[in-house]
Amino acid sequence: MSKLPQWVGRLGTGLTRLAHRLESQQADMLGPDGEGDDAARGPGPSEDHPHGGHPSGGTPGAGAGAGAGAGADDGAGAARGGTEGPEGAKSTEGSGDAAGEGAAARPEPPSVPAPPAYAPAVSARPDPVDAVPWGVRVAAEAGWRLLVLGGTVWVLMKVISSVQLVVLSFTVALLITALLEPTVTRLRRRGVPRGLATAITFISGFVIMGLVVWFVVWQVMENVDEVSGEVQAGIDDLRRWLLHSPFHVTEKQINHVAKSLREAIGANTEQITSAGLEGVTVVVEVMTGILLSMFCTLFLLYDGQKIWNWSLKLVPAPARAGVAGAGPRAWATLTAYVRGTVIVALIDAIFIGVGLFFLDVPMAVPLAVFIFLFAFIPLVGAVVSGALAVVVALVTQGVFTGAMVVVVVLAVQQIEGHVLQPFILGRAVRVHPLAVVLSVAAGSLIGGIGGAVVAVPLVAVANTVVGYLRAYSQETALRAVPGPHGATASATAPVPPPVVPPGPPPGEGGG
Repeated sequence: MSKLPQWVGRLGTGLTRLAHRLESQQADMLGPDGEGDDAARGPGPSEDHPHGGHPSGGTPGAGAGAGAGAGADDGAGAARGGTEGPEGAKSTEGSGDAAGEGAAARPEPPSVPAPPAYAPAVSARPDPVDAVPWGVRVAAEAGWRLLVLGGTVWVLMKVISSVQLVVLSFTVALLITALLEPTVTRLRRRGVPRGLATAITFISGFVIMGLVVWFVVWQVMENVDEVSGEVQAGIDDLRRWLLHSPFHVTEKQINHVAKSLREAIGANTEQITSAGLEGVTVVVEVMTGILLSMFCTLFLLYDGQKIWNWSLKLVPAPARAGVAGAGPRAWATLTAYVRGTVIVALIDAIFIGVGLFFLDVPMAVPLAVFIFLFAFIPLVGAVVSGALAVVVALVTQGVFTGAMVVVVVLAVQQIEGHVLQPFILGRAVRVHPLAVVLSVAAGSLIGGIGGAVVAVPLVAVANTVVGYLRAYSQETALRAVPGPHGATASATAPVPPPVVPPGPPPGEGGG
C-alpha cells in the first residue's frame, strides 16, 4: 500500500499531460483565438501550490494522509498518513514539475508584428484593364470593329465580282425604273389599269432608248469613211508640220516610227485576234445584261411595292421600322438623281451639239449623243466626251476649230456645275466632289463603265439612308428617356388654356 500515492501522482501527471495536449491541438485548430482558453480555465495545483501545499495551510503529510485514507479505515489511514507524508509530498511536487514542463512545451500561436509607423504605404496592383490607357482602349475597340467591317466589305466585293453581270443588270434596272416609274404613277392616276400602264411605259421607254442607240450607230457608220479620210489628211498635215518644225525631225525618223508601228501590229496579231474573240464574248455578255435589265425593270414597275414589302420581312423586327422609313427616302433620292441627271445631260448634249454644228465639225449629232450618254458618269464622263469632241474637231478642221470647241465645252460644263446641278438636283442628292471621284474610281475598278455609271447614285442613296437612320436612332433614344417627375414635371408640362364659363359677353351683363 506504500506505492499507492506514487501511482496516484503518476496518474495525475499523465492526465495533466493529456489535457495539455488536447488544449494544444484545440489551440492549433482555433488559431490565435484559442489564447483565451487558458484564462478561462482555473489555476492548476502546479501554479498556485507548486510544492503540493494544501490551501487550508496544512502540512503535505496531512494532504497525503487524507488521500491515503480514502482507500482504508479512518484509524489506519491517519497512522500511515503520518509516516508516508514525505513521499506523498515528493510525488505531488513531481507532478507539479511535470505540469510546468507541459505548459512550457506548448507552442505559442503565430503572430505577425505590425509594420512600423515610418514604413511607406504599398499600394495594391491595379486591375490590368484599368492600367491600359483610355486612348489605347478606344483605339483597340475601334480597330477590331474596323477589321470586321473591312472583312465584310471584302467578302461582299468578292461576291459581287463573282456575280458582276447580275448585280450590274439589277442596278441598271433600278435606275431605269426610277426614270419610268413617275410615268406609271401618272397613268394610274388617270384611271389606266396597272398592267396596261406598266406595259405602255415599259415598251415606250425601251423603244426610245433603242432608237437613240440605233441613231448613234447609224450616224457613225455613215460618217466613218469621211472621218477616216479626214484623219488621214490630218496625219499627213502633222507629218509635214513635223518636217518643217523647229524640232528637226527628218523623213527617215518618221518612216522608222511608221515601220515600228507596222511591225508591232504584225507581231501582236495573235493578241489582236484574241482581243477580237474577247470582244465577241463581251457582246454576248452585254446582250445578256440588257435582257436581264429589261426583265427586272418590267417586274419592278409592276410589283415594286410588293417586292419592297417582302424585303422588309427579311429585316429583324427591332430595325424594321427604321428601314421602312429609310426606303421611301432612298427611292426619292434615286428618282431625283436619275431625272436630274437626264435633264442635265440633255441640256449639255443640246448646247455642245449646237456648238459643234455651227463650227462645222463632222458627226456633230453622234458626238452630242455621246456627250449625253457620258454625262451619266459624273466629272469623268464630261471630260472624256469633251476631249473626244475636241480631238475630232482638231483632226478634221484644224487648230482654231479645236480651240473653239474647247471653249464651248468648258463654258457648258461650267454652267452645268454651278447652275444646272444645284438648281435641278438640289440638296437631296448633293455629294462631295471627293466622294464622287472616289466612287467613280472604285466603281470602274469593280465593274468597268457600268460600275462607274451606278457608283454615284448608290453613294447618294447610301448618304440619304445613313442620315435618316442616324436621326431616327436619336429620336428613338429621346423617346426612351423617362419623362420628368414631381416639381420638374409640373414646371415643364404644358398648361391647358383656361376654360371660360358660358355666359354673356363682357360688358353686357347686369350689375
